[in-house]
Order: sequence, then C-alpha cells, then structure tokens
Amino acid sequence: MKSMTTRDLSYMSLFTALIAVGAFIQIPIPVVPFTLQFLFTTLAGLLLGGRWGAMSVGAYLVLGLMGLPVFTQGGGIGYVLIPTFGYLIGFCVAAYVTGTIASKARTPSYGRLLVANFVGLGIVYLFGMAYYFWISHWYLNNPIGIWALFLYCFVLAVPGDIALCFLAAVIGKRLIPVVKRGV
Repeated sequence: MKSMTTRDLSYMSLFTALIAVGAFIQIPIPVVPFTLQFLFTTLAGLLLGGRWGAMSVGAYLVLGLMGLPVFTQGGGIGYVLIPTFGYLIGFCVAAYVTGTIASKARTPSYGRLLVANFVGLGIVYLFGMAYYFWISHWYLNNPIGIWALFLYCFVLAVPGDIALCFLAAVIGKRLIPVVKRGV
C-alpha cells in the first residue's frame, strides 16, 4: 500500500476545490441541476487513482456536511435529507471505481477511459436515483413514480453527463502521463 505524499495531498486538495467550484457552474434543468461536479469527480478518479480520487470526493462531502456551502443548495448535515444527496454519495463511489478501472493499465487507452467513465456514470445515477426515490417516499412523504423518476432524474440529466464522459476521457488521456511523471 502506497503512503500519501505531499504531492498526493496537493492533488486531492485541488480536486476537492474543483468539485466545489463545479457545483456552482450550473445549467438549470428540472429536479436535478446539471453541474460540472461529475466532470471533476471523474477526473479525480482518473488522474489520482481510485483511492485518492475517492478520498478527494470524500473530503468535499465532509466539508459540505460540516456546513460549508459547497453543495449546489448550500451545506450542513441536513443536506442528507435533500433528495439529490444520493448523487453526491455516488460521486465518491464512482471516483473510486473509475480510478480503479483506469489505473489497471499504465497508460490507459481512450476506450478504457470511456468504459471507466461510463461505469462511473452508471454508479452515480444508480445511487442518485435510488436515494431520490427513497427520500421522496419515506422522508418527504411525496412519492415519485418510477416513470417520473426516470424522466426527471435520468433522461433530462444524462445527455450532458455523457458529453462530460467523453470530455473527461480526452482530458484524462492528456493529463494522466503528466500526473504520473509528477510535473
């Protein structure tokens, strides 16, 4: 097991900050806002590897839950009761999986990066939609039907995230060698 270096900590801090900034770069759509968080959480996994990428996203979550207004709708422990919090949990898991898939090859191909990104995208939507459904039914007592959930929490949001998967693969392909060299 590789120990954390100052460089690792610096990269993790950078991505934690980028994810926070990405939360405020929004394109308003109904129910789930389209942000650049997915791009930065995916890049954290690709460039830092699964472990450090997930820790970077985890640090972002901890900062937000501690009360810093880094989430799209603020921050604080009460944020766990907002239906879209599941997407944030999915970001952390997806960063780990994306980084693990991508780092299996010394210099991953575009194909490997795209597969990693799309697996990560699936994880984000799985966590996000399941959490949204659960919170709507059991906490908000405002049930959402499966079709409405699929429409608002997937169909309307996924096209932009698919484009971000391709963008992350291009950026990752260019930056992975730079990050591995330590420049």
